[in-house]
Amino acid sequence: MHTVAVLALDGVIPFDLSAPIDAFGWARLPDGREAYRVRVCAEREEVDAGAFTVRAPYGLEALAEADTIILPGVEDPPETLPPGVAEALCAAAANGTRIASVCVGAFIFAATGLLDGLRATTHWIAAPDLARRYPKVTVDPNVLYVDNGQFLTSAGAAAAMDMCLHMVRKDHGSAVAAHAARMSVMPLEREGGQAQFIVHDQPPAPAGATLEPLLAWLQDNCDRDLTLDDVATQAGMSTRTLNRRFREQTGTTPLQWLHRARVRRAQYLLETTSYPVERIAAQAGFGSSTAFRERFRRVVGTSPQGYRRAFRSA
Repeated sequence: MHTVAVLALDGVIPFDLSAPIDAFGWARLPDGREAYRVRVCAEREEVDAGAFTVRAPYGLEALAEADTIILPGVEDPPETLPPGVAEALCAAAANGTRIASVCVGAFIFAATGLLDGLRATTHWIAAPDLARRYPKVTVDPNVLYVDNGQFLTSAGAAAAMDMCLHMVRKDHGSAVAAHAARMSVMPLEREGGQAQFIVHDQPPAPAGATLEPLLAWLQDNCDRDLTLDDVATQAGMSTRTLNRRFREQTGTTPLQWLHRARVRRAQYLLETTSYPVERIAAQAGFGSSTAFRERFRRVVGTSPQGYRRAFRSA
């Protein structure tokens, strides 16, 4: 079983601590077994969590046994970590352990030197301070999380759920992650600034938007060779009005929205079927497999086959 160690340091932010515990705790394999073993670790027996005190059942030595380590934020991130913490984290990283930070837990992560030369994120209000303290880290305040492969960082506290569900999806596929998201009463992925490899199962339609029926129609017909005039005719408005409404309600153009809908359909097919790329390209509405591969890499950041290897359900 995959072991997740959540490291609680003095001043730990309660939500940062509990969010990954819940996200991984809800994950169930198709046969109903728990997908993760979650352990709370600390450098000492009792940890100050503000309104209460945490008694962690595991010490720093448990980090060496973890497959994934989560670093929750603390109220006042120190520039110097408590004795043994940096050493334990660096040793785990050297052994290939996946490490991820929540919110201002990025300061703890950066203090180890493991984020040097990498892109990272944190809460937007703390991003300038993170960049000032750790100039070797490329800080991006515009995303919910950043996945560098072995090392991940998330933005504000709620983004921890997005990041954890992303890791569940990488580990066990979309079905397991979607179940964990439903049990957490949140979408598998939220609209907004995102890092690479984040997708919507369904393109978002603003609740109550006048374009909502049109967006549903586009989703159902994205495999067709649609032009802007076709979309405007379906909407019953001029192309100029259509473009303006799309900008107002979705922040993009009709054709850009359609391209992303096609990519998302392709992602779903890559995750859930063994269809060849040529068949997926046709079913997702791309004119050719070459055009599909180029558009997919531009939007997702990897090839269709690379995405399938990373995200296809077992």
